[in-house]
Amino acid sequence: QVQLVESGGGLVQAGGSLRLSCAASGSIFGTMGWYRQGPGKQRELVASITSGGATNYADSVKGRFTIARDNAKNTVYLQMNSLKPEDTAVYYCNARHYIWYWGQGTQVTVSS
Repeated sequence: QVQLVESGGGLVQAGGSLRLSCAASGSIFGTMGWYRQGPGKQRELVASITSGGATNYADSVKGRFTIARDNAKNTVYLQMNSLKPEDTAVYYCNARHYIWYWGQGTQVTVSS
């Protein structure tokens, strides 16, 4: 059974940093990524990474966020630096193995 378990969310002041982790189990995954959904907004892609390490970022986070993965641990990370209040959202991990699987989400709140 496939499971994605996120951790690392929390409350941080603007300019601070957080590191999210997503541990995947039950399969071997191709592309993995992070999405977020802010209050009253649609879910949007934050960053993704292929099994080979190719990355893709939303323009709004380029230069501030870094996605990485450890294939041996089936874990994907999101290092978030220089956080802004507009980064406040529920962050979801996803991973692809024929279909897309999703985690339960972790709240990130950035205070001004």
